[in-house]
Amino acid sequence: MKQLFLGLAVLLLASTITSCVVLSPKKYKALLARQDSLNLGLSESKLSGENLDATIRKLRKDTANLHSALAELQSNYAEVDGNYNKLRSNSSTQISKLAGDLKAREQRLKEVEEILRKRDQATNKLKETLQNALFGFTKSGLSVDVKNGKVYVSLMDKLLFPSGSIVIDEKGKQALSQLAIVLKEQPEINIAVEGHTDTQKIINLGQIKDNWDLSVLRSTSVVRFLTDVEKIESVRMTATGKGEFQPLADNTNADSRSKNRRIEIVLSPKLDELYDLINK
Repeated sequence: MKQLFLGLAVLLLASTITSCVVLSPKKYKALLARQDSLNLGLSESKLSGENLDATIRKLRKDTANLHSALAELQSNYAEVDGNYNKLRSNSSTQISKLAGDLKAREQRLKEVEEILRKRDQATNKLKETLQNALFGFTKSGLSVDVKNGKVYVSLMDKLLFPSGSIVIDEKGKQALSQLAIVLKEQPEINIAVEGHTDTQKIINLGQIKDNWDLSVLRSTSVVRFLTDVEKIESVRMTATGKGEFQPLADNTNADSRSKNRRIEIVLSPKLDELYDLINK
């Protein structure tokens, strides 16, 4: 553009010079004014061109920056989108896994509840059977109860042993024989025999030193009778002595002390199925 202005000025000047050899002062001044105007236009044109070039360079730089920013944003978007898809995929997998675990636990809980229901049903049936079998001994201090899913056959010491003795008397043997009939028909039942005493101190009983000895020896006497005489499998039997430390009454009078001197035969259903299920 600036070259065009320059060419026009030269052409105009040459035309003026060739067409008018002699110029009047007025025309000469007009020509000079015209020349000044063209020079000013040329200067402005140069300045405008420079400004235009600067603007173009700035626009190109801004465009490059925008392309760079756009590329960075696209990269960030791709990363975020990938993370989102990965998270959604993982979440779906975890949700599916948790749902599967929950379903398995619910199934296991139902199985445990069914096993416990069967246990309680069997326990109550066993209690009823024992009460019927041992009914004739209830007035002699025998009772049958259910606690914590187990059947407790409690026999006061006067039903089994003479005072201060560890030898089972005939009436006690009759009661244990009736009990053994039921236990032989229940091979899935574990049998624990517990000896209990009152707080009275042992005096002059020879080998029996204290209530610990008395409670243990009485429980082992019962176990030996059930295994040696009644032929109940020894593997089902456990003998323990509790001494005076699990009383039923407060030991303040003869009647309460009599309640504490007892043999408890604890019958527990085998729960191998339940243990296996819990430990899966």
